[in-house]
Amino acid sequence: MFNREAWKKRLIALLLEKSFKYSDDPPFTLVSGRKSCYYFNCKPAMCNPEGKELVGGMIFDLIKDQRIEAVGGLALGSVPISGAVSLISQLKGEPMGEFIVRKEVKDHGVPAKLEGDVEPGQKVVVVDDVITTGGSTITAIEAAREFGLVVANVVVIVDRQEGGREKILELCPGITLKALVLRDEVMRFYSEKKGAAIP
Repeated sequence: MFNREAWKKRLIALLLEKSFKYSDDPPFTLVSGRKSCYYFNCKPAMCNPEGKELVGGMIFDLIKDQRIEAVGGLALGSVPISGAVSLISQLKGEPMGEFIVRKEVKDHGVPAKLEGDVEPGQKVVVVDDVITTGGSTITAIEAAREFGLVVANVVVIVDRQEGGREKILELCPGITLKALVLRDEVMRFYSEKKGAAIP
């Protein structure tokens, strides 16, 4: 039986096991070029079968009552997420399609920035693995809107709480944004596990 809080705790535990790194020296370099003492790489967790079930099930539960027709986002981070949600929606009898936004338009076959089982006018949710600056999520929203999709909201696995949420909501009016977990929640669990507060 689905219990959101229990699933959230298990997701945080899985992220700590497979997708979270902490290092004072040397710090990690993020996509933006900025340095950080902690790093989220959600791909290992999303390539894990339990991770797929947790993330897919939690996102499906968040959006199932909104008449969403498809989920998707920018390659590569969003792909296992949208796949998990789409599969679970089918198993639950409320099928949602899936779409992928390419970083670059392909140069063979039929050129396309957006691929998938969608049609203009459909109501969709954009998904992403991690929000830092919000850049990849905004790119996905803009591409979906250019295709003619109606972006209802955004759901991400982790919000690093570094201004990305605010930037997305400012530049992409008319949507809501939800994160399955926040950086502070992961940090708290990490500190408890290590038995010491993170400086």
